[in-house]
Parts: sequence; C-alpha cells; structure tokens
Amino acid sequence: MSSSTKHVRRPALACEIAQDRVLAGRAADKGRMVETSAARELAPGTVVPDLMESNLRDGAALRQAIESALSSVGAHSHDVIAILPDTSVRVVLLDFETLPSKPDEAEAVVRFRLKKSLPFDPEEAQISYHSQSTGKAVRVVAAVVLKKVLEEYESAFRDAGYNPGIVMPSMLAAIGAADAERPTLVVKVDARTISIAILEQEQLLLFRTLENVRGVTITGDQLAEEVYPSVVFFQDTYSLNIERVYVAGIPDSASAASALKTQSGAQVEELVTASQIGSTTGTVPRWRMAGVVGALIS
Repeated sequence: MSSSTKHVRRPALACEIAQDRVLAGRAADKGRMVETSAARELAPGTVVPDLMESNLRDGAALRQAIESALSSVGAHSHDVIAILPDTSVRVVLLDFETLPSKPDEAEAVVRFRLKKSLPFDPEEAQISYHSQSTGKAVRVVAAVVLKKVLEEYESAFRDAGYNPGIVMPSMLAAIGAADAERPTLVVKVDARTISIAILEQEQLLLFRTLENVRGVTITGDQLAEEVYPSVVFFQDTYSLNIERVYVAGIPDSASAASALKTQSGAQVEELVTASQIGSTTGTVPRWRMAGVVGALIS
C-alpha cells in the first residue's frame, strides 16, 4: 500500500489471502479478463485476519500456498497484486473542503483526520488514499493497515519469490469488477465478514465491513437483513435509490438475488461474470474470485 495516488503499472498477477485459502489469477494480455486461476486450501488457524494483532500463525504454510497457487497459473512475472483480508485493513471515507496540492502535505492532513477513526496511532500505519472530487468538496478513500501487519503479508509474498508491488483489501479490489455508473450496491461475503460498498458514477459513497457469524452459508434473507440498514442510510443521505446490486462470495447467489431484489427493487447480478473469467480456471468457483478478478480488470 503506497501513500500516494500516482499511477503504478498494474501487474498481470493477483493473489488473495483469505482466512481459509489462497486464490491466484493471471490476466489475459489485454487485461479485461482473468484467463486462469487457482486456489490452495489453508489449514484452520494458518491466517487469522485482525486489524491489531499478528495475522500469520504459520508463515511457512502460507508461503508454500502462495508459491504453489501463483506457479500453477503460469506466472512469468514476479510482480503481483497482493489482496489482504478486509478485517486486516480499515477503509475510511473522509470529506474535506480542499486538500493541499503537495502529496506530503496532503498525507499529513489525511493522517491527522484519521486519528479520530482508528484504534491505533496513524503513525504506526501505512496509509494509501485516493481523492475524488464531489463538486464543492473532496472525498478521500483511505485504506489503513498497521505496518507490522502489512510487513507480515509482504514478507510471505517475498519469501515465495514474488514482489507485492500493489497491496489492497479484498473489497476495494472486488469493486473493480463492478459497473457503477448508476447507484450500485456491492455485497461481498466471506467466512468472517460481510463487506458493503455503494457507488455512484464510479465514486465510492459508502463502505462498511460487518461481522458475519454465519459464514458463506448465510441465506439470502439473512444477507438482505444485514444489508438493509446501509441501503436505508444511503437513500436518506443522498436521496438516491439503488439501481443495481452485485453479489459475491456465496454459492447460492439465486436466493440472495431474490431477497435483495425484493428489498431494493433493483436488478441483482453476480459480481463476477463468465465474460470476466476464462474457462481454464479449473475447479475454482466464480463466486470466490471477486477480489482477484476486480484487482486485475479494473
């Protein structure tokens, strides 16, 4: 995670670390599709995602899984987008009237504002931020991770022989797969969290990560119930209705689609489509690949 917003050439490889597995993918030459992917299971307790504490209980096992997954997708390059669990990174939306034009000064202002939003000193964290104009103001999307946590993950990639030149949390990676010109809700489920993002005209307006005690077995009705307060908050705040909903991370997307459509009245689709991921992906289900696909095609 870099602290600036300057352009970095996007690698053709992405690898996501989840609590229970490692997922890897390689983009096609034109970069609009993931042509091959792989997954490696992790033993329980290998990775324990956390904002404050050490995340890796078995670094050697994680390194082996990273190396195996990336080598199996035919990696010719060693540059990779590293995707971290959402519970390891805090994403914060901040509004400013203006931001200094000099990057160092802008970062200092962002760090100062973050002190009120974090359970740790921002000086102990790595901060990556993106600023977007909202007309009369500036909105900053900041991703914050403790340096000691980031170093754990980066070391695992480097020990496996890869360079994690870009690092991002899973949900911010996943929304790269969404078409969000009109008001769009993206919902991504994993074993521990439900991540919610609402975008409009490709700008992030709301971001939340909720605890998920039901894991990927959560039903459509239960998922809709968890999402509902965020939808109401968005509608009340922006006077807009959700027009499209994307879902990722659960095998039974049909039941979720029915419940979310009843709740919002919006069109509901799987976040990762067949056109975004190739046929040589083996047994890795599309619904698990949102982070990798979004990171590579955005």
